[in-house]
This record gives sequence, structure tokens and C-alpha cells, in this order.
Amino acid sequence: MFGYIIIHTPSFFYSKNTIDKIFESISRNIDKKQKWILNIVFMEPQSIKNLNNIYRKKNNETDVLSFHYFEDFSWLKDDEIAGEIILCEEIIKIQGTEYGLGSEKEFYKLLIHSLLHILGFDHENDKEYWVMQNLEEKIGKELELF
Repeated sequence: MFGYIIIHTPSFFYSKNTIDKIFESISRNIDKKQKWILNIVFMEPQSIKNLNNIYRKKNNETDVLSFHYFEDFSWLKDDEIAGEIILCEEIIKIQGTEYGLGSEKEFYKLLIHSLLHILGFDHENDKEYWVMQNLEEKIGKELELF
């Protein structure tokens, strides 16, 4: 199971216990080694917009960006950083209201989505989209998040 470090704690409530359960569920449901550390970073809209422009060539704010630093994590030591999940707190709050989940559950939804990206899942075509969507729903329902 991945470990994690939260950088820049958000102003909305979240449960460390729920985050731990998300990581445990991902570990049970995805048969890939997950023993390294991920940074979970909260940023302001302009900062995530800059990263989105640099790395995805999209000049707009986004809710989350996922970065895995290696295609093969096997040579990393257990306590080394394997990637980062960059989140925009302001957009999480807006989407949480818009989608009716609230900020906390919107954060959990994006965390699950990002972890799947880091583990190699994507949604560039219909088949990939449905595989990833089904995993997100399975994990969310398993943990009674949404």
C-alpha cells in the first residue's frame, strides 16, 4: 500500500481514516505493487493552472493533476517518493457544491481517480474510460463514499 504525505492541509474537513481506507481499498483492488510514498499537495487555482499549462498544454485551472515519476517503481526504496497528486482546494469546494457531494467527498472522489492514474489507468478512449469509471465506482461504493 502506498504511503502518503499531505502538503498544505486544506481548509475543508477530511478524515485521515477515510484516506487510509481509500489507499487500502486501492491496494486490495489493483494488483500492482504500491509500497512507496505519494505527496498530496493542495494548491491555489493560478498555481495548478500553471502546472496544467506546462505539463498538459491546457491553459486553464483544473481540479487535480496526477504525476507518477517512474514507469517502473520496482527499483525505488520503500520510503521514496513515487509521485504526486496536485489538487486545487477552491475547485474542489466549487465542484463539491455543484455535484452535491460536498468538499470532503469530492476530495475523496478525486483522490481515488488520481491514484488510479498513478497506477497506469487512463480515460483517453471509451474502453479505458469505462474500466477506470467502474473501478472508481467499485471503490467508492465499497467505502460507502458515494
